[in-house]
Amino acid sequence: MKTLFRGLTIVGAFFGIWFLLAQIDYITFFKIDKAKSATEKGVGDMIWDQIKKTEDIIVNDSITKTLDKLLDPLCKENGIVRDSLKVHIIQKDEVNAFALPDGHLVIYSGLIEASKNEQALIGVLGHEIAHIENDHVMKKLSKEIGFSVLMSITTGNNGSVIKEVMHTLSSTAYDRSLEKEADITSVEYMLKAKVDPAPFADFLYDMSFDKSFGGALSWISTHPESEARAKYILEYIKGKKLEKKMILSQKEWDGFKKAVNDYEN
Repeated sequence: MKTLFRGLTIVGAFFGIWFLLAQIDYITFFKIDKAKSATEKGVGDMIWDQIKKTEDIIVNDSITKTLDKLLDPLCKENGIVRDSLKVHIIQKDEVNAFALPDGHLVIYSGLIEASKNEQALIGVLGHEIAHIENDHVMKKLSKEIGFSVLMSITTGNNGSVIKEVMHTLSSTAYDRSLEKEADITSVEYMLKAKVDPAPFADFLYDMSFDKSFGGALSWISTHPESEARAKYILEYIKGKKLEKKMILSQKEWDGFKKAVNDYEN
């Protein structure tokens, strides 16, 4: 009987300790979130500082304000803090956009020029914002480069690692599941902002077959199976009420693209 009682006591103590340990917020306890946040900010700032040294940045008020006008409804209707996004436009012919740690969103002028309408551009921007909001950026870097390596960037000027991070984010794809999540999240953003997502699907489909851009189609080449992605976006919005709200007038849109095309530092 004593043996049975002792056994029950041990089992009870085990489950009691297990229950208490389960209540501990280890992320807060070990300040992992704080370390991750500091690393994310440090990595994001260092990469952007490196980009600024090598690329031509568009700093035209008219252009940036028009882009903000496109982004504002997407943020406002989806509870995204607009000031948390650090949006940069780079003067470059590549059709590309990518997210950096700590909310940096980099857009190439080539993407704006290649977008036939505002919905296509908003769809791509929403896709990259989804990567930021869903923490895909740090997940990707932690998986492919390693969190300890990322932390080392913030404690010393490791140029080779910074270049590797830049290459990983700007020219390689996320996992297929994360890409689909970003696509669908972007579509949800657009629906809530009353922007028709169908032209975003059209953009993916058209660009996957457009040979006129050659190797400049970076965003499409790093996001494979664009035709399949266009199909599942159209399937997702089938039967949903689509709004035809335009944020910019046609004149404003044409003027925006012309200003980007004509921009000179």
